[in-house]
Amino acid sequence: MSNLSNEYVQRRERLMAKLGQGTAIFRTAPPAIHHHTVEYNFRQDSDFYYLTGFKEPDAVVVLAPHHNEHQFVMFVRPKDLEKETWAGLRMGVDAAKEQLGADEVYPIEELDEKLPQYLEKADRIYYQMGRDRAFDDTVIRHWQTLMGKKYQKTGVGPTALVDPRPLMGAMRKVKSAEELGLIRKAIAISVEAHHAAMAMAKPGCQEHQIQAEMEYIFRRAGGQGPAYPSIVASGENACILHYTENNCQMQDGELLLVDAGCCYDYYNGDITRTYPVGQDFTAEQRILYEIVLEAEEKAIAQAQPGKPYSAIHDTAVGVIVDGLMELGLLKGDREEMIKEEKYKPFYMHRTGHWLGIDVHDIGVYKHGEAEVLLEPGHLFTIEPGIYISPNIKPAEEQPEIDKRWHGIGIRIEDDILITKTGHEILTKDVPKKIDEIQSYRQG
Repeated sequence: MSNLSNEYVQRRERLMAKLGQGTAIFRTAPPAIHHHTVEYNFRQDSDFYYLTGFKEPDAVVVLAPHHNEHQFVMFVRPKDLEKETWAGLRMGVDAAKEQLGADEVYPIEELDEKLPQYLEKADRIYYQMGRDRAFDDTVIRHWQTLMGKKYQKTGVGPTALVDPRPLMGAMRKVKSAEELGLIRKAIAISVEAHHAAMAMAKPGCQEHQIQAEMEYIFRRAGGQGPAYPSIVASGENACILHYTENNCQMQDGELLLVDAGCCYDYYNGDITRTYPVGQDFTAEQRILYEIVLEAEEKAIAQAQPGKPYSAIHDTAVGVIVDGLMELGLLKGDREEMIKEEKYKPFYMHRTGHWLGIDVHDIGVYKHGEAEVLLEPGHLFTIEPGIYISPNIKPAEEQPEIDKRWHGIGIRIEDDILITKTGHEILTKDVPKKIDEIQSYRQG
């Protein structure tokens, strides 16, 4: 259980204020099989954790603001000495009611019996389908039963099944002071790990050695481990966006792209840096690196309250297209290349994503054609890149790529918080300017 207990209460109250006569149901994450009878370590469903701080599996939370007595209800695993001996201690029904502040807590085995009383007077059920097929069937069965029996007689009942993600996304997108404290801790650990990687990287070193050192730092500092599979990509491996094999030896003359972050109490850091394995950038590496760095810096400058989120990506794309045109790697009308995305063989992803409990955190980036405007508390990454794979296929009517550019992959990523007056670069302590990188690596 996290130390944010008061905040969980406030989150539930804010959500229930939006439910009206609806009832919301959230289920813990289902187990994930590693192999045969072995499961991966359990990781709680993000919405469930956001609302409760409860980390155990096989539980359900029901929020029913219209109910006369019980508005916050949980179903959890009861205490069981034999099962706890094998798989760890359980909070149990009585302790859950006391520690989590629920109005009522039942054993999970009583779900079918007790759930209908929290649904029958609701006008809709808020529940996200598709994450747990077995539990989807349970919700649908109760919904159909209520509509088939009670609604037909009384005209009262849940006539709609609604996805809660729009409500949860709007809430989770704005980070509280308590959340930011955990995120800053995750980022501070991530920064330490990136410093270690920069000092360690050299010709002959193995990618997995860098990964091991960074993930050791994550755990040593009290983190849960990596926020996502660590990417340690030397040479042309950096042209694979989600390269995770990390099984190659680094060679002099190559770049090393490291994309790794720590998870601390469910909140995540996400940092990418690219630098030479040897002493210096080659001429081609330096040219492309400066383009990416300029794209990132100008994109970060767009991170201001009231600015459209899309301005960040649009700005980065413009800088990258201009740089590639100047090098002769792109030819044609600039606006047409941007509109038709002819730059995508070199830069195929967006310039960032929301960051929080999920690394790619919940929340929309546009409301149809309407822009999402940045506001204080928004937290996201900015991560432009250029990738020139040996297998690159330029867009139609674009020039062939000289082999001297082949195998260069560069990405620079920082975590950005929108403040009342502008922004804060939470990951600024990891060097990224060329002179800073060289000075740091030379001691």
